[in-house]
This record gives sequence, structure tokens and C-alpha cells, in this order.
Amino acid sequence: MTADTLSTISTLRTSLTAETTPLPVRFRALFSLKHLAVTAPSNTSPEALAAIEAIAAAFTSPSALLKHELAYCLGQTHNLAAVPYLTKVLEDLQEDPMCRHEAAEALGALGDTGSLEILEKYKNRQGEDVSVKETCEIAIERIEWESSEERKREKLRQSDFASVDPAPPMPQGEETQSVEELRKSLMDTTKPLFLRYRAMFALRDLASPPDLPTAVPAVLALAEGFADSSALFRHEIAFVFGQLSHPASIPALTAALSNTEEASMVRHEAAEALGSLGEEEGVEETLKKFLHDKEKVVRESCIVALDMAEYEKSNEAEYALIPEVTA
Repeated sequence: MTADTLSTISTLRTSLTAETTPLPVRFRALFSLKHLAVTAPSNTSPEALAAIEAIAAAFTSPSALLKHELAYCLGQTHNLAAVPYLTKVLEDLQEDPMCRHEAAEALGALGDTGSLEILEKYKNRQGEDVSVKETCEIAIERIEWESSEERKREKLRQSDFASVDPAPPMPQGEETQSVEELRKSLMDTTKPLFLRYRAMFALRDLASPPDLPTAVPAVLALAEGFADSSALFRHEIAFVFGQLSHPASIPALTAALSNTEEASMVRHEAAEALGSLGEEEGVEETLKKFLHDKEKVVRESCIVALDMAEYEKSNEAEYALIPEVTA
């Protein structure tokens, strides 16, 4: 079985790293490699290490969109073998800030206290990009929370989402916080970003499944986050909407994508979130409008989002798993 899996990983690596491979196929290869890394027999197995190495091999690509997705996927592997690759991306000052921010966030997701020093360095670096600084701040707090006594005492609601998030949702007290209380925390700029993120992910969990009575109010509360001054914060709102795939988020996502003055990291995330809603009326038409956008990362996101929309309308069981290997 190992030989078969390693052969599959090798084929996927070729697909992922070849600049001639269409971007949607590279994304599918990437998600297949992440799946193989996560489901490997152990974190030190040849399969896990080969999958992580294959993902990291694509950091040579000129596509910031692809590289940022590589970093995200490495952060989701629960495998500390990814740490050196992510550290290298964060330390590369020539790299796109969007990729460096994602590398810092991924280090936070992996939760290794050994990453605290490097995260502190870039959080405090003179002249550092603000989204990288803010991400390092949140990642530090996440790692410290993960290994804290407080963590052991907290009761967290079981989430519908398997992702390792930049911050956990707010803990459950005697009473669950209302949408309105969480909205106030979300929008309270006097609070640390980490706590505001906790409110964000608590609101996300109140919006899933989509027929919960709290779902639409929670989505509308989250949409207010698009008015925040932090591009990082706004992009995370769009990411959460991509996870939720709730039709009530379409107007806010469409407005974010359509605003050409908005930061490209926010617009790209809004495009991908719309891709997850591809079966909803008007979404594909919206995405097609931005296939020739002046920002490369937005153009590429629309290409990938339209591929996701095609998948949403098809009856394929998995977006990634491994159909492209034989293609």
C-alpha cells in the first residue's frame, strides 16, 4: 500500500508543481496531497512526509494565490514536519505578504511553542506589513492559549468544521452568548484581535447548519466585519463565509469582490467564498465579471472559484480526491 500511495503522491506532486498544469487542477492536486498527509498512518510515516514535501515543493511558483493556499494546507496537517517550510516562507521578505501572513497563521495552527520566537520577531519587525504583524500576534496568542491552563478549563462547543482555525470560538459559559453579544465583541476594536476572532468563529458556529434559527442573524452580524479597518480581519470574515456557504452572505461577498479599492487579499477570499456558493443564482455571472481583473490574485481566485462552482453543481463526492491523477 505504501508504494501505491507514494506513487500517487509523486504524480500529484508533478501536477501541483508544473506551471503548465491549469490552476484548478493544481488546487485539486493540493487538496488531495493535504488529504493524504492528514490520513497517513502517522506524522512520521513516509506517506505523510512525502505529501508535505510535495506541497512545499510548489513554493517556487510565481502564483501568490497558490503559495498562500500551500501554506494554509500545511497548517492544517497537524504535522510539525511542515514547520521548517512555513518558517522559510515567513522569513522571506521578498515573498508576497499574503503568503507570509498565511505561513504565520499556519505556524499558529500547528501550535508548536518552538515557533513563538520567530513569530515574535516578525510581529515586532520595524516596517513589517501590517497583515503579517497582526497574523503573528494572533498566532502567538493561539499557541499560548493551546498550551495554557485556561484551555483545559474551557468548554468549547463542538464545531461542524474540521479546520484548525486561527482562534478557537468563545468558550461556553453557563449560558451561550447571543448573536448580539458576539456581534458586539466582534466589532469592539478595543479588544485584542485574538478575542475578536474568537467571537467570529463562535458566530460561524451559530450559522451552521444553515437552518438554525441563529444562522441568518449570525451571518448578518459577521457581514458587519467587512467595515473593519483591518484587511486581515475582513479577509477572515470572507474565509468564514466560504466555510459556511450560506446564501445570506452573497450580497456582502459580492460587494467585497466588486470593490476595486478593497485589498486584494480580501477580494480574493470573497471570490473563493462565492465559489462555494456556485449553485446559487447569479454567483457564476458575478465571478466571470472579474476574470480579467487588474489584480492577478483576484483573476486566479475567480478561475478557481468557477471550478469550485462547477463541482458544487455536479454530483462529485469530493472536490479533490484524486480524480485528476488519471486525467
